[in-house]
Amino acid sequence: MQDKNSESANKNPKKANLLDHHSIKHILDESVTEIVTSRGYVEDVRMSNIRLFLGTIIIVIALFAQFYKKKFPENRDFLILCIYIVFNGLLQLIIYTKEKNAILFTYPPADSFTSTGLVVSSQLPRFSDMYTLVIASADPKSISANQPVKFTKSVTQWFTKDGILVEGLFWKDVEALINEYQKEPKKSK
Repeated sequence: MQDKNSESANKNPKKANLLDHHSIKHILDESVTEIVTSRGYVEDVRMSNIRLFLGTIIIVIALFAQFYKKKFPENRDFLILCIYIVFNGLLQLIIYTKEKNAILFTYPPADSFTSTGLVVSSQLPRFSDMYTLVIASADPKSISANQPVKFTKSVTQWFTKDGILVEGLFWKDVEALINEYQKEPKKSK
């Protein structure tokens, strides 16, 4: 496993613009996705597919409105009702309630006894160097769900002054968090 990690780091180092927190967060999130999927978790893309489907419906309605017999001022109510209120509201509701800060949804590993996958979320607030990574169960009400685990660390320990991600250090921190999540909870007497 370590050979694979160091091999990928030597082939294609990941570089970020250190003045752009979006660039830093994107590289870290991309690396987290690689780490989690390398541990046997398969990405669950159902939520993305639902969003794409709703987006396609919005585009079809917009095309219908474009080529409708009545031109813009007369079909304004139809456009406002269908596109902006109903479907965009539905998309925003899904993002707000289901996705939140999630960067990855997974199915449970094939060789696992648990029946839930993971939801991996991250935050890197603007004007801050503190990156928070949270691993939780995709179904927190399940009997096999573990307690969510998280860490908050400065991104300065994972990047060189040139903006290159030191993948070995980051992999070690994320794998430690995954191992902490996968630990069996201690049963109280």
